[in-house]
Amino acid sequence: FFFALLRLIPQLPRAACSAMSSSRPSSEMESYIAAYAGHTRLKRLQFIAQHEPTLRAEALRIAVEQARQGVNTALYQELCATEGCPVARDDAWVDSVEKKASARLDKLESDLASHKTSLVKESIRMGHSDLGDFHASRGDFATALKCYVRTRDYCTTSRHTLSMCLAVVKVSIHMGNYTHVSNYVSKAEATPDAGSDAVLTAQLRVASALTALEAKKFRAAARKFVEVSVELGTSFSEVCSVSDVALYGALCALAAFDRAELSERVVKNSAFRSMLELYPEAREIV
Repeated sequence: FFFALLRLIPQLPRAACSAMSSSRPSSEMESYIAAYAGHTRLKRLQFIAQHEPTLRAEALRIAVEQARQGVNTALYQELCATEGCPVARDDAWVDSVEKKASARLDKLESDLASHKTSLVKESIRMGHSDLGDFHASRGDFATALKCYVRTRDYCTTSRHTLSMCLAVVKVSIHMGNYTHVSNYVSKAEATPDAGSDAVLTAQLRVASALTALEAKKFRAAARKFVEVSVELGTSFSEVCSVSDVALYGALCALAAFDRAELSERVVKNSAFRSMLELYPEAREIV
């Protein structure tokens, strides 16, 4: 039964939006989506629009509004082109953002070339990192990944290495490249001082859990999810919410753990139980 539930995990956002349409005002959608940030927020809204006709117009309206706060013009145009979108595409805005983005890219590349000439490692590292951030904000995750990986040769401290690994992990999740996720989580965990940062540890455990879940390794996923501490907070909202961790962890644990392990790792786990409070339905199942 629970393995059947796990196969439905990709459809859980659909169930959530169905609940909103049937028993809650559409304003609940804004509360739901507030738990996410960046690209993930837009993709969640897009998912709602694609799967819940009664919320399509409102979801697309909010998504387009959110997209205009960024520079991902490709996703903005994709949202505007979606059937049922109540907002007309603003070509003048697209042209303006494209020109500014082009000028910004030219400056970043020029700065990086200058840094390479000066041979200052930290400046070169920041130059590649800034280019990675730029391409990620534009939705070009493949190019962003290349830029972040290039910072590796210029990392001079553990903090630099950890920052690089986390950036690679995030864009790799957006790309669905879980081989990269797994590799760079391992690199981060092997970096000195990694264990001293509770927030980073929580983020890496979530990334590991998602990698295991993608591979249908539910026991491994469950163990990682239930080890995520409350320090995660909103620090990983570009990927998932704390409520997602609670729900996915509860379902994986119910599917993979025996009664003894469920009791030890979930029921008696005060940290994870505090997360379950954020998702009452999952708490009741456990």
